[in-house]
Amino acid sequence: MSYTLADVSLTSRFFLGTATYPSPKVLNDAIIASEAQVVTVGLKRQLSPHQNTLTKSTTDGVENTFFQMLKESGARLLPNTAGCKTAREAITLAHMAREIFDTHWIKLEVIGDDYTLQPDPTELLVATRELIKEGFEVFPYCTDDLVTCQRLLDAGCRILMPWGAPIGSGQGLVNPFALRVLRARLPEAFLVVDAGIGSPKDAVMAMQLGFDAVLLNSAVAQSHNPVKMATAFKLAIQSGRLAYEAGIMDQQDMAVPSTQVTGRPFLL
Repeated sequence: MSYTLADVSLTSRFFLGTATYPSPKVLNDAIIASEAQVVTVGLKRQLSPHQNTLTKSTTDGVENTFFQMLKESGARLLPNTAGCKTAREAITLAHMAREIFDTHWIKLEVIGDDYTLQPDPTELLVATRELIKEGFEVFPYCTDDLVTCQRLLDAGCRILMPWGAPIGSGQGLVNPFALRVLRARLPEAFLVVDAGIGSPKDAVMAMQLGFDAVLLNSAVAQSHNPVKMATAFKLAIQSGRLAYEAGIMDQQDMAVPSTQVTGRPFLL
């Protein structure tokens, strides 16, 4: 079933990252298997230091085989500012990404701690306000803190990307209560669980909580068979969404018989 993300009609709720795959071919095959319609790309981590001033006109730097392959995949590119530690650095990189990829979408990451890769809420909010004023559709990577998320929405965001756990940790959803609160308190926001997903069961849980999509990278790229794992996550995300839409039964403290008993015997 189709839905709208930032004024674009999509069907897949699986957003896939493109880093650390064994080879470009494996990445390409994983994108195809996932049926993802949005793929992220970390511009800062793809460029060497001397390339940080390159523009769209460059033919031997940014416009290389890797980026061309992503464009040819048919998926919509969501550049990210991974590796940035200040609002100014992230804003500069976002402008580069808009010029290079011809998109106003940006996954905004401003990291405040090197150990947990936790976002800096202050710098994130500063960058968000500036980029939205400049016409960007900002997809902010944030924690599951309700107040921070509300301030990002107040700044003009339509999409939020709270973490499930620290990036690349594979811990799954470490605080499902906080994620459940976000869904309940921010019913109009498009919520994407981003970071920390370890296995398809984590994706099922996120979707059953009512989240609109799941973004992951390491759980596919670092699996023993990324193509099969991409397929597994695709099915998990579809399953979790269907379960949410169908309505999951309430849990009970005691047993409730599935076969009702009338108290009268019957003959076969």
